[in-house]
Amino acid sequence: MTAAAIITGGAGALGQSIASRLGGDLEALLLVDVDQQTLAPVADSIGADHVAVDLASDQAPDILSAALDERGWIPRVLVNNAGVNRDARISRMSDEDFATVVRVDLLAPARLALALGPRMPDGGSIVNVASRAAFGNFGQANYVAAKAGLIGLTRSLAIQWAPRVRVNAIAPGLVDTPMTAGMPENVLSRLIDRVPAGRMAQPDEIAEAVAFLASRAASYVTGQVLVACGGRSIAP
Repeated sequence: MTAAAIITGGAGALGQSIASRLGGDLEALLLVDVDQQTLAPVADSIGADHVAVDLASDQAPDILSAALDERGWIPRVLVNNAGVNRDARISRMSDEDFATVVRVDLLAPARLALALGPRMPDGGSIVNVASRAAFGNFGQANYVAAKAGLIGLTRSLAIQWAPRVRVNAIAPGLVDTPMTAGMPENVLSRLIDRVPAGRMAQPDEIAEAVAFLASRAASYVTGQVLVACGGRSIAP
């Protein structure tokens, strides 16, 4: 059967970079995102297939499993990259905004991993895109909780599924994407000033790290979190 990589959040800047990088390593790519109109041209531009689905839906794992079956593909790599944020002070954060972020950023990756992990061949790999924010960020209690939970999920699954399937996470800091560009300039400038590397990461730099964790070059790496933050996590 054809070995495939599934990348969620595939229509975004980081998802596109990850898919483009993995396209040279695997026989097939399946990009997943919620908006068909945005997703389809992205997938076409890199020669990937695509499925538009709301990952917050209970049916999402079944939809993706069926999509793989229809194509005769077996999942060898799953990159749980999709995510949302709903930032606010915790005192002003609604239950709905808290739950939405946890549902998309933590529950959806868990569901997909549980649906696709058992279908992976020996040497299969799951890479969860967490965040340096898992260590704590002001105004992001929901996002921090979800990403910290994703790291915990990564480690738990790595123990349960070793040695057949490896499960790792990457925790990026600031990445140069449209979402980051939408931040107030003064806020973004202050954040960059706190990064020892002196800049944001480019999406292709994070994609290279994801590709390493997904590849057989990392065959002895599981249950780990690669923090790609330009040194921010160790800065004073």
